[in-house]
Amino acid sequence: MPSFQYGKTTIDYAIEYKPEKQDVTISVEWLEGVKVVAPEGIEDSQLHSILYKKAGWIIDKWQALNQISHPPTPKEFVSGEKFAYLGRKYRLKVYKSEEVTKPTLMFKQGKFIATVPPHITEKERISFFQQAFKHWYILHGEIKLQERLNVYCPKMGVTPTKMKLKEQKMRWGTCTNEGAIYLNWRIMMAPVPIIDYLLVHELAHLKYPNHSNDFWHFIQCVMSDYEQRKEWLRVNGPTLTL
Repeated sequence: MPSFQYGKTTIDYAIEYKPEKQDVTISVEWLEGVKVVAPEGIEDSQLHSILYKKAGWIIDKWQALNQISHPPTPKEFVSGEKFAYLGRKYRLKVYKSEEVTKPTLMFKQGKFIATVPPHITEKERISFFQQAFKHWYILHGEIKLQERLNVYCPKMGVTPTKMKLKEQKMRWGTCTNEGAIYLNWRIMMAPVPIIDYLLVHELAHLKYPNHSNDFWHFIQCVMSDYEQRKEWLRVNGPTLTL
């Protein structure tokens, strides 16, 4: 991996060259590190000059990202494990039964209850639970989101054409040009005030498609403490996972 020196700090980065690129763009992400996209044929000296000028920003960004909570170890889906929904944690109870040929999952009396056949393989069990929990979060989460839409749409004077929870690897939310809003299903593990922040953020894009000062002022008018909620999601977002 290429790197450059800034004072006593060595900054590693991944680089991608694109023939249609006209300038150099730099991003710093928690999982991906420093990524540089540059035009094909750029001179090393020119590239290093640009990176050196941006080094202070890169280091500041990286230090901020280091405050982020590390994701927990992957779930084993065994009895006693806890799973978050709307900020509260609920235990899983797993039963083995000769009477079932396929595993099942339900939520009952404040617990997730699963029944699995005794001879299911570890791979099959993990795969089932990952998909079953995702389906549960989407099914119940979309009902909850509709309740929150009924609160915020009248306040904001906007209505999305569609609202769905879906798999999104790198984003918490998306607002399309057609007015549809898609949220990462994992947000349903967060407390309701954080879910509300993400929802309000995407609803605001129906009026302001960018992150202009008007966009943030609009959010602040609806949610005066949005910055604290935004910071909670930045720091704790990686923990919202199976």
